[in-house]
Order: sequence, then C-alpha cells, then structure tokens
Amino acid sequence: MEIAVAHKKKIVIIGRSMENAVTTSRQFGYIKIPDANLIDIDDIRTLKPEETVVLCTGSQGEPMAALARIASGDHKQLHIIPGDTVVFSSSPIPGNGLSIDKVVNMLTRAGANVLTNSVFLNIHSSGHPARQELRIVLKLFNPRYFMPMHGEYRMLRLHADLAVSLGMARDHTFIHGNGDTIVMRRGVCSDGPRVVAEDVYIDGNDINGLSTAVIRDRKILADDGMVSVLVSIDSRQNKLLTPPRISTRGFVYVNSGHLIAHAEKRVNEALEELMKGKVTFGEIKNTIRLTVGKYLFLKTQRNPMIIPVIMNKSQ
Repeated sequence: MEIAVAHKKKIVIIGRSMENAVTTSRQFGYIKIPDANLIDIDDIRTLKPEETVVLCTGSQGEPMAALARIASGDHKQLHIIPGDTVVFSSSPIPGNGLSIDKVVNMLTRAGANVLTNSVFLNIHSSGHPARQELRIVLKLFNPRYFMPMHGEYRMLRLHADLAVSLGMARDHTFIHGNGDTIVMRRGVCSDGPRVVAEDVYIDGNDINGLSTAVIRDRKILADDGMVSVLVSIDSRQNKLLTPPRISTRGFVYVNSGHLIAHAEKRVNEALEELMKGKVTFGEIKNTIRLTVGKYLFLKTQRNPMIIPVIMNKSQ
C-alpha cells in the first residue's frame, strides 16, 4: 500500500477480511497511508485503470472470494481487462493448488498478467511465525497446558514439540482434531468425549442437512448409475407372473450386447428357485440385489445402485 501511495495510485479494498485487516493495521500504525489514497469501489470508474490498485481476498482460490468472482466475470463492479496485472502475494496452502490454478487460468484467459510466488519471483508475504517467534509467545504466556491449533497434524506436532523443548510436560500438550474436546476441571485439563463436527451438506431449503447415507447414495448414482429390476408376482400362489425386467440409468448403454438379457435370466432362475418355498418380500429383494449385483460386478467391475420393484397381483 505504501508503494501504491509513492506511485500516486488510488487503493480499493475488496473483501471483509481484507478491510478488517487494513483498518486494524492502520489503527496500530503498521500501515501509514493518508485517507485520500483510499477510495470506495463505487468510485473506481472515475479513475484510469493505471491509477488504481485493488487489494482483494481470494489468494487461496476460494470460489466465493472476491478474486474468484472477478476472474469468472461474476463480480458486479470489477472485471479484468487485457493488460491488468494480478499479483498473488501468497503460497498455496496444501490442498488448495487446484482451486488456485483454476483462478489463475481464468485470469490469464481474461487477459491478465498473473504473477505468483516462485523461485524466480520472491513475492510471498508469510502470515506464519518462525520458530523463535513461537518460542517467545510461549515464554510470554507461560501456559500450564497447551493445544496448538490451525494446521496439518505434522505442523501441530512440531508446535507441541516446541513447547516440550521449553520445559512443558508432554502430557500437558494436546493435539486434537475437529470434534475432539478437552475437559477443564479444577485447574486440570484432560481429554473429553468426542462431539459430532463433520461437514453438514445443505440441500435446497432443508437446513437440517443431508445424512451421510444420502450422500453415499448420490455418490453411487454419480459413479456407477442405477439398475431397476421389475418383478411381477402372485404372492398367494407363490410364483412369478412374468420374467423379471431390468432397466438402467447411467450404468450402461441400453443395447450393450447381452448383458441385460443375461442378468434378467439369472435373476429369473434365482427367484424361481427361491419361490419353491414360502418367502417374504424382503427375501425377494435381497435375492434380486445379490444376484444382479454379483453378475454385473463380474462383467463390468461396477457396483450400480440396484432398486427392486415388486408388483403383487391384486386379489
């Protein structure tokens, strides 16, 4: 920001976390710039592009952050024009590489010159402290118990080891994941019960979220498709009225050789054998799933969702 002021450029800040960080930094004197150099995004059209610097969130490729929306053309007030320069003053957090690459490609496609941190461009501004800085914090606070947070397990372990190296007892450090708890009672900390802290998938207007079973079913449908087995029976006489019929969606092409015909033949034989004695609807459904599922996996190495549909003759 100080470089922008030195080159007589106006600064636009986009993104709530960026706005909060700049406001706090100015209050504490870390950023020293005059108010005249800060402009509102609504006034950006009054300036030439070369007179403007935009500070925005989204350096990790977050899809809803300002940078991603600007790159995709979804931002209401800003868009990329050929000749713009975009600087990522960050390094990818492990796991964010694909998201960042997607944003970089969209920016480049829109005509921007994108600069990212590399061995050739040392522009990374780290937000992480060095070991000696962590030691200073531990010495200043001198905690009786310590639980490092925010990071992968190996990082948390290194942070806990740092506390132990300063004299803290190993059993006074806790390395916990999301959902693990610590019970604090009468000045003593110990491991507590685990609470549910997994992701909750919201579908439409149902704020209760989807169960893991629903998510699993959707994954099966997306990966392997669905097979429906239609069976007509007469439960009083305990016999099949017509041979089973199989239809598929998202599994194989309808005219895929003799696969479906052979599957229908196999389930028909299995049901005729089963219905020589008394059976329940549950046993019929299980036989259909087992017979069809085993045969289709043998032939295709896929496990589609199998839905038996049983129609019983009305009396």
